[in-house]
Amino acid sequence: MMRFTRDEIVNVLRKQFNIEKFRSSQEKIVRNILAGNHCLVLMPTGMGKSLCYQVPAVIQEGLTIVISPLISLMKDQVDAMKKLNIDAVYINSSLSKAEREKRYGNIEKGGYKILMVSPERFRKKEFLDVIKSREISLLAVDEAHCISQWGHDFRPDYSRIKEFRKIIHDPVTIALTATATKVIRKDIIEKLGLKQEEVSIFNEGICRPNLSLTVEEVIDETEKFELVYNYLRSERGSRIVYFNLIKGIERFAYYLDYKNERYLVYHGRLSPQQRRSSQNRFIDSDSMIMLATNAFGMGIDKGNIRMIIHAEIPDSVESYYQEIGRAGRDGERSSCILFYCQDDLAVQMSFLEWENPDAVFIKKVYDLLLSLRDTINSYTYEDIQEKLVYKNIGDHRLKTVLNLFDLYGVTEGDIDTLNIKVVSHFPHEIFTESFLRSKLEKDRERLIGIVQYAKTDNCRREYINSYFDAPSERCSNCDNCLS
Repeated sequence: MMRFTRDEIVNVLRKQFNIEKFRSSQEKIVRNILAGNHCLVLMPTGMGKSLCYQVPAVIQEGLTIVISPLISLMKDQVDAMKKLNIDAVYINSSLSKAEREKRYGNIEKGGYKILMVSPERFRKKEFLDVIKSREISLLAVDEAHCISQWGHDFRPDYSRIKEFRKIIHDPVTIALTATATKVIRKDIIEKLGLKQEEVSIFNEGICRPNLSLTVEEVIDETEKFELVYNYLRSERGSRIVYFNLIKGIERFAYYLDYKNERYLVYHGRLSPQQRRSSQNRFIDSDSMIMLATNAFGMGIDKGNIRMIIHAEIPDSVESYYQEIGRAGRDGERSSCILFYCQDDLAVQMSFLEWENPDAVFIKKVYDLLLSLRDTINSYTYEDIQEKLVYKNIGDHRLKTVLNLFDLYGVTEGDIDTLNIKVVSHFPHEIFTESFLRSKLEKDRERLIGIVQYAKTDNCRREYINSYFDAPSERCSNCDNCLS
């Protein structure tokens, strides 16, 4: 393991990244990695997590692999690194076969310092064959809370990172996230195949002090829309209004049309081109309203978002914190307003149901997949869904079950294209009532947590920090403190 002086590290920071000095514990993290220590980094969104692996990647020999769930944003992240003259590349399903093979060839020849991939890429034999030919100096796991089954953004392939680490000879590993309770932190370390004592934990706290936190409790949608509109009118900078359902976006869009207010829209029913156009227009504007589902905002590097409104209550404190973390990354004061309405809570209760199917429904999906066998990829997701729940298109238990089957090796293949096949017997010993009940209880606890946040009379920042087991004191920048 090569040793690097502080002057060498700071010199790279200034020359390669055009940054004069590290923030918070960035330097300690970088020095730990360069000394061969594994790290788990909890750092508020927008505080420079990526620099913690980019600096060691530039300094060290060998290749740094960054595992990220954000396939749609990898190009933007790689383009940003290329502007800093960092030899970075991404490989994912958006590339043509010819372009993928070209990049594989460059890897074998020793090209690139940073490679960004999704965890699903490790299923591909051709990728594994190429990666085995390289010395991997660092493995960075971004959005590391996706590893934990109890995390709010659980991704099945993230749970296999322990296997991936063995394939690439257990390199020094850094896991990064903005949100993780003690339980999730412990789970992340175990799923990486590491021992607790092997990992240096850096907890930078949660909420940035420039974010003002407010909750508005309303009785119906009419009152809500009027208040949301008034908040939007009070700020002329970049603003995001989050909704849980597309129909909520559509109703509020109609309201803004009536008010003759300009806005953009981002949700899953739009084409990729429409979503990209909306995203780019929002990034390029200094005064624009974006109406969106929570799919919008991940990985967007826009420092001057002045206001984030949650028109409907999210499913957890984790989700809420991730989303408000997109505001005020430039350090200037920004407003975060959550609207709480009893009717919106009922929607989240419905979400809980389809995210937690019972054993009978799980077995029903298994039997259907078994009967379809090799013909399954000729069906759409909606076709399969209708066979299970008839015309109840709001019932998405199927997606949950497919993820569970993928996680536990019941099926293999690509879930998104339904190019999957059953490869094992139904695991009765896994999908027990106790297992399913414990998952449901965890999800209920998260929902209760965000309701308690909305209802608390105490400092809201203190509540969030306490939720994530982070140190805190009263903030003087939330509605409760200010009143």
